[in-house]
Amino acid sequence: MPFPPSPRARSGPRRRSLLAVAPTALLVAGCSAESEKPGATGGSRPSAADRTRARAARDSRELAERYDAVIAAHPKLAQRLAPLRAEVVRHAKAFGGTVPAPSGTAPSASPPVLAVPAEEKEALAELAAAERETADRRTEALLDAPDELARLLASVAAAGAAHVYLLTEARR
Repeated sequence: MPFPPSPRARSGPRRRSLLAVAPTALLVAGCSAESEKPGATGGSRPSAADRTRARAARDSRELAERYDAVIAAHPKLAQRLAPLRAEVVRHAKAFGGTVPAPSGTAPSASPPVLAVPAEEKEALAELAAAERETADRRTEALLDAPDELARLLASVAAAGAAHVYLLTEARR
């Protein structure tokens, strides 16, 4: 005796049709994920991680330029600021960027013109504010960064926070 048909109508796709479509869906997903890799051709935009890394390198370069401007305006601070500037340069390189040599050590195109307060304490306060702003931006960016980049951002943000402390202690 045959079983009677089920009283409820089936809605949605059957299990067999899902099993037949699954390999195709995986293939399509694999192809689209492959095209989002940074080295992919076709003129695609850089990945979010690449943009974050470039921004961090640019921020470090700009900080190094600020250090250069403060040192040029207040040569007495050069010995105190040189190690912090050197750290900022290492940060830029860690993110894949470059920083020109300080204007006093190598010939370069016209150095950037940044306004520096006439008072040393004010110049240090502005430098500390720039370090704090950059460290905060990096701390925020690490939330969406891939693991390795997040670790680098966190480390460099911590170093920036230490620079803020050293710059504010130097003012006292």
